[in-house]
Amino acid sequence: MNKAFRLGVVSFGIAIILFFSSAPNAKAQGVLREILNRMDTMNKSLDTLRADVRMDKFEATLGDTDTSIGTTSYLPKTSKRVMYARIDWAKPAVENIVVIGDSYRLYRPRLNQVIEGKVDKASKNSHVPGNALAFMSMSKAQLQDNYTVNYIGQETANGTLTWHLELVPKVKTSYKTAELWVDPNGMPIQSKIIEQNNDSTTIVLSNIQKNVTINAQQEFQLNLPANVKKVQA
Repeated sequence: MNKAFRLGVVSFGIAIILFFSSAPNAKAQGVLREILNRMDTMNKSLDTLRADVRMDKFEATLGDTDTSIGTTSYLPKTSKRVMYARIDWAKPAVENIVVIGDSYRLYRPRLNQVIEGKVDKASKNSHVPGNALAFMSMSKAQLQDNYTVNYIGQETANGTLTWHLELVPKVKTSYKTAELWVDPNGMPIQSKIIEQNNDSTTIVLSNIQKNVTINAQQEFQLNLPANVKKVQA
């Protein structure tokens, strides 16, 4: 076997390996494009949202998870307004939180106390959802501009077959990565933020009602008693 023939065989073998190794990646990229397109369509059609919500806050050092259960009302961020969200926690304790943009107010009736602060500086022990809610209505452009988006695969989340995505920030943020579980309609029904210290916050939505009537001026105001104690976080 002459040298030229051997080199040709080796080159052909390398080409075959590259072809078969690139085929799954090309398929994954095609699936990812479809997911992002569906998310974009959903995002453009979403005006309001109500849902049941569960939040799991995991503390990596202790291996403990704190779970909160309640309901949420939500207005996604648009070019004309910031994000509005309200969560009324029922378990493990009654608490009401309103998030407007990057600011929050957390009312604790049992303590007659309202805490005010910035979302990204909220105590990890509080029931503030942090950045996890913001991913629920990001457009395709916002995701691609700010994150490297990786397709992980199909998974069942809260009883629904979803696409699982990983979001790696392109610039330094307070967290390492984020993850989304997207239903066939392009709706993220679960999101997870993984902090630099491996703590995480997971938000799960269920019983979702889209584009229901929400009076923003009433819905996102907390009815506080006159003698409530105000705390700056």
